[in-house]
Amino acid sequence: MEVDKRPRRGIIFILSGPSGAGKTTISRAALTKIDGLGASVSVTTRPPRAGETPGLDYHFVSSAEFQRRVKAGEFAEFAQVFQANYGTPRGPLDQAISCGGDVLLDIDIQGARQIRARYPHDAVGIFVLPPSFAELGERLRGRGTESPVEIARRLNRARDEASAFPDYDYLIVNVSGTDSLARLATVVDAERMKVSRLARGFVPWKA
Repeated sequence: MEVDKRPRRGIIFILSGPSGAGKTTISRAALTKIDGLGASVSVTTRPPRAGETPGLDYHFVSSAEFQRRVKAGEFAEFAQVFQANYGTPRGPLDQAISCGGDVLLDIDIQGARQIRARYPHDAVGIFVLPPSFAELGERLRGRGTESPVEIARRLNRARDEASAFPDYDYLIVNVSGTDSLARLATVVDAERMKVSRLARGFVPWKA
């Protein structure tokens, strides 16, 4: 007898957390270190930051183009964050799920709620928090990408966002990048082994 190798359903791994918690750094590391994990490139109306590559970090579009895509139903989720719009293309997610592929999303809390509502059986939520609020402030100031006023606004928002962690499946306190990546890899492995994700009609052995 041989093992039946028919694919399981794909998984959408959602990584959320306050700005400055380190979720983007963890996400980038995971895409290079965790086998079989693909990226979903979000669409945004904000301008690129230093070091960001269009098409790799984000698809940067005008507000008019973003609204056209909203009306066309092209997004699995979309939200306005700090006066800019963000959206996740729906097509790549649907294809990944049907083909047994796994996708990692780095999205905010609003978007995560929409994804989980649209894909209740295929989405896994992972919330990332810094070790402390003071550490979060240091990280935001260390980035050097926002003004003091913007940092204060992000910190105020972070206090509210942190209360959302009970809505997620897993919590990672980001003390170090290496440790957080290892914890994320453990979550991915466990979710991939769930019996509920096996393709319909799957049997472990066949003659």
